[in-house]
Amino acid sequence: MNPRPEHRARRQAGWLNRNVLGMGAASLLSDLGHECATSVLPLFLIAIGAPAASLGVIEGVADALSSAIKVASGWLSDRLHRRKPIAVAGYLLTGLSTGFFGLATSWPHILITRAVGWLGRGARGPVRDTLLAESVPAEARGRAFGFHRSADTLGAIAGPIFALLLLAVLHGRMAPVAAYRWIFLLTAIPGILSALAFAFMVRERARHNVRAGLFLHALRDLPRDFRRFLVGVAVFGAGDFAHTLLTLRAAQLLTPEYGAAKAGQIAVALYVVHNVVYAAMSYPIGFLADRLGKRGLLALGYVLAAVMGLGWILATPSVVYLGALFALGGLFIAAEDTLEGALAADLLPPDLRGTGFGALAAVNGLGDFLSSAVVGLLWSAIDPRVGFAYATVFFLTGAVVVYRVR
Repeated sequence: MNPRPEHRARRQAGWLNRNVLGMGAASLLSDLGHECATSVLPLFLIAIGAPAASLGVIEGVADALSSAIKVASGWLSDRLHRRKPIAVAGYLLTGLSTGFFGLATSWPHILITRAVGWLGRGARGPVRDTLLAESVPAEARGRAFGFHRSADTLGAIAGPIFALLLLAVLHGRMAPVAAYRWIFLLTAIPGILSALAFAFMVRERARHNVRAGLFLHALRDLPRDFRRFLVGVAVFGAGDFAHTLLTLRAAQLLTPEYGAAKAGQIAVALYVVHNVVYAAMSYPIGFLADRLGKRGLLALGYVLAAVMGLGWILATPSVVYLGALFALGGLFIAAEDTLEGALAADLLPPDLRGTGFGALAAVNGLGDFLSSAVVGLLWSAIDPRVGFAYATVFFLTGAVVVYRVR
């Protein structure tokens, strides 16, 4: 029997509950800490004499391990009576790892610490998304995921700002290497607070009917419509390159008119615009999706990505034009990150949500790696516009596949 209208209204009004707030706070604090550390990591590597390729190796290994652990942690959480301890441990591991950067004496130490921290980051993601989906009624999932993505992105914006403030305070008072070490050590504070926020704010009831069976059996049992949805996500992801490439392209286009230094500053400022739009639009998109439907709005977000790709093919050295493209990039990422999780929750049965969210995260992680590599290769070997054209084709194809999911 359907709930009465007043009961349904109460459930919708109560979606911003303790769990949603707790997970939002945990992600905001965690991103503040690790983005602060990430923003000064290249400077620290240069200061200790690490080779230029070391940063690529560190990020590549860490991202690969993070993607690999996501499916396993999601599958394991479906077999436990409580998922929450995995998420708390993941937040704590990530927070402590950035603090331990401050004790490193060579880049391999950073590599090991970053890899361990990103294992925790990968393990917590599917579990957190599953708990988030289960903390609100189905008709409010768009808003819950949108609120969480906004909080997460606010942390990503605050992290580099926090790093700049610390550098300003420490500059002149100590050697650069010592300043970087202190910044790394201080990032452990929001990292530990993120784990505490999740531990004490998020509540979870023990599950009695947990799923049994082998890993491959769980993947096989994922609903057909969800597997079709994963295909659409994978196709779109094959073109969904890292948006730091947008900063590089903007700097290239603006350099002839403004000079390399000024063009770089403008490009970074435009990327800030990108992140602000992402943070600002995640919740409104989730709000609309709860009323208009998640599938169609996600497909529209994928189409906007194709419009952005076409815009970069035709890009001119205009700050206003490039600013519009960066804003469009932030808008479609807000739709992608908010609605993929919310739609996945609708397509998955409760006993397979962990496995499904793990599979979704792994597909996205693999797509991010491959698409950035391919676009970068086409960029270097032929022309940047060829790389953007490649991405645009996959954006449009992914939109068609996702729109046809029931």
